[in-house]
Amino acid sequence: MTFNEWWLAYLPLGAFVGFFAGLLGVGGGGIMVPMLTTLFVAQGFPDDKIVHVALGTSMAAIVITSISSLRAHHRHGAVRWDIVRGVTPGILLGTFGATFIASHVDSKPLAIFFACFTAYVAVQMLLNIKPKPSRELPGSAGLTGVGLGIGGISALVAIGGGSLSVPFMTWCNVKMQNAIGTSAAIGLPIAVSGTVGYLVNGWAEPGLGALDLGYIHLPALVLVATSSTLTVPVGARLSHRLPVATLKKIFAGVLVLLCLKMLHSVFG
Repeated sequence: MTFNEWWLAYLPLGAFVGFFAGLLGVGGGGIMVPMLTTLFVAQGFPDDKIVHVALGTSMAAIVITSISSLRAHHRHGAVRWDIVRGVTPGILLGTFGATFIASHVDSKPLAIFFACFTAYVAVQMLLNIKPKPSRELPGSAGLTGVGLGIGGISALVAIGGGSLSVPFMTWCNVKMQNAIGTSAAIGLPIAVSGTVGYLVNGWAEPGLGALDLGYIHLPALVLVATSSTLTVPVGARLSHRLPVATLKKIFAGVLVLLCLKMLHSVFG
């Protein structure tokens, strides 16, 4: 195995992802996917599979950060495990199934879908949009359907689902603290199922390198996950001291710029 100087870029990327994950309670996919796409383009990865590898690698890295987040929220008693049990079957099926859809879509349409969804998340942050509580949680069948939707979209954009599950739960009169904690717990089955799906779908894909496990690029996974776990606690501590509302707006702007850079890399 030959050392690649591009690997050094994965360490600051992971540190940046972990810091904002701890500070704002967001998943790292919004940052990782466009940054990894740009780095993979620079390294000459196959054009038609660049976004797939970025999605798979991001999803695998989220497994590590979601475990840490889940444990922290569980210690504070903020996880509604009844909701987790209700949505998990749909999430597992929706996330795993969507990876098969993604594997048959070219990188360019995937990049456009990712950019559009990220723009939605950015607008949600900029305007601080929060749905008004207006109904109760649906029954088991309804929660399974919600899980299918959250899981499917999460697999296509490599997120932990928080930008979808938190608004849904608050709309259903779940307290914000519990919605955030429960979303952290929901992120784990999303990440695990998505990782397995991208691994399976890319397993025999021609053109991938020796350091790729399916659509997961192992050097990026290891280095991003390692550095992100070190900075998550730092961001979490600072979340109680810094103006989070202002930082969310800055973060939203960063997301938009990263998406534009990704689109330029893929289409340029």
